[in-house]
Amino acid sequence: FSECFSLSKEATKEKNDFIPGGFSRRTFNYGPHAIFVTHGEAQYIHTIDGKRLLDLNNNYSTNVLGHNHPSVLKAINEVLINGFSFGNPTKHEAALAEKLCERIESVEKIKFFCSASEACLAAVRIARGYTGKSKIAKFEGGYHGFSDDLAISAKPTLKRFPGPAFRPHSLPDSAGIPDYKTANVITLVQNNIDACAQILRENAAELSCVIMELQSGGGGLVELEKSFVASIRDLTRELGILLIIDETITLRAAPGGMQSVYGVSPDMTVLGKMIGGGMPIGAVGGTKEIFSVMEDEQVLISGTHHGHPLACAAGLACVEAMDVQAYHRLNSMAIRVKTELNDWASECGIPFIVFGSCSILAYAFTKELGQKITTHRDYWYKVDEEKMGIFALELATKGFYPVVRGQIGLTLPMTDEDIGQFITTSKSIINDMYINPLR
Repeated sequence: FSECFSLSKEATKEKNDFIPGGFSRRTFNYGPHAIFVTHGEAQYIHTIDGKRLLDLNNNYSTNVLGHNHPSVLKAINEVLINGFSFGNPTKHEAALAEKLCERIESVEKIKFFCSASEACLAAVRIARGYTGKSKIAKFEGGYHGFSDDLAISAKPTLKRFPGPAFRPHSLPDSAGIPDYKTANVITLVQNNIDACAQILRENAAELSCVIMELQSGGGGLVELEKSFVASIRDLTRELGILLIIDETITLRAAPGGMQSVYGVSPDMTVLGKMIGGGMPIGAVGGTKEIFSVMEDEQVLISGTHHGHPLACAAGLACVEAMDVQAYHRLNSMAIRVKTELNDWASECGIPFIVFGSCSILAYAFTKELGQKITTHRDYWYKVDEEKMGIFALELATKGFYPVVRGQIGLTLPMTDEDIGQFITTSKSIINDMYINPLR
C-alpha cells in the first residue's frame, strides 16, 4: 500500500509539520497514512501518486452525483459571479428549503447550518427549548458529530468498560468532554426494544429527545429493524419525548429519506452531506409547531455562514438531479453488489457479508459463517478486524477507494462495468485471503 501510494506517504509526513496528523479530518487516515488527491471526475478520484481510483468513499457519502457534476458546477458558477458572501438572505436558501419540505413528509420548516454536526447540536437545543427538559438519549454506535453533547458512545470499546449490553454506559468519545456532558446523555442499545423501553420510561421526566440513525454510519453500519423503529416512535410519543432522525447519510435511500421507507414520522430530521452538492451544509427540519420556538425567539441559533448561497445553490442542483430514476439506479446497483457477493461467499463457505439497505453498504469478515451485525457490539465480538484492514488496503492498491472502516458508497455516474469490476476484484482478494493465503 505504502509503495503504491508513496507520494501520499511522504505528503502525510510533510504536512504533519503544520497540521496535527497531517490533515484536519482524522478519518482521512487510510491504514498507514492518507491518500492525497489532485482532482475528481465523475466516479473517479486521481491521487498525487498518479493513480485513478473508483471512489467508493465519495466523501463519506456526500457526493452522490460523483465529482464535478455539470448541474452542480453550473449552479456554483452562477453564484460566484454575483458574489457569494452576504449579510443578507438569498433566493437559493428559500429554494432549497422548499424542495426539501416538498420531498420529506415530516418536514414543514427547515433551518440551515454549515455542517450536520452543527445541525445535530441545533436539533438538540430546539428539543430542549421546546420540551423544557435537558437530557438526551442516543444509541450506542450512533454518530451525530463531534460536539460535546453528542460525541458520546459512538465508538466505545470493550477496554473502556461500556457496561452490560442491555444497559450501556455513556462514554465520551474524546478527551476534553466534561463529565457533566456525558452524564446528560442516556445511551440505548440498537434493536432491543425491551431494554430501550425500560431505559426510556425510567428517564422520561428528564429526556428532551431521542436522536437516532435508521442505518448508522460513523460508528459502524447497523440497520435498525422496522418494527423496532415503530416501537421507538410509539414510546417517544407516549412519554412526551421528541424523536429526531438523523438522515445525514440516509437521505440517499429515497426522495423522502429512509424514514419514508420505514414509514416513520419523526418530530425533527437532521440533514447534511448530499443536500449541499459537495459544499459544506447541514439542516434541521421539523414541524411548524416545534419550530415556533425559533420564530418567537425562545431558541436562538444563528451563524455567519448559515444558509450560504454557494452551498444552497449546489445543494438544490444536486437534489433536483436526484429524481426517482436516480434513486432507483443507485438502489439497484446496491442490490447487485449485495446479492452477487453474498451469494458467492455463501457458496464458497467464506464468512464474508455485505449489508445495508440503500446505496451506502457495509462489508464484514465475520469470525463464523452465518453471523450478522444487528448491534454496535457485534463489531467487537463477530468481526475479524485484521481481515477488514487487509481487504481495504488491497482494494486501494487495485483501483478502488472504499471507506476504510468497511463501507462503500455508490454514485450515480458508476457504470455496470464499474460495479462488475468491483465485484470481481473483491472476489479475487477474498479468494486469496481464504483459499490461497500464501500466494
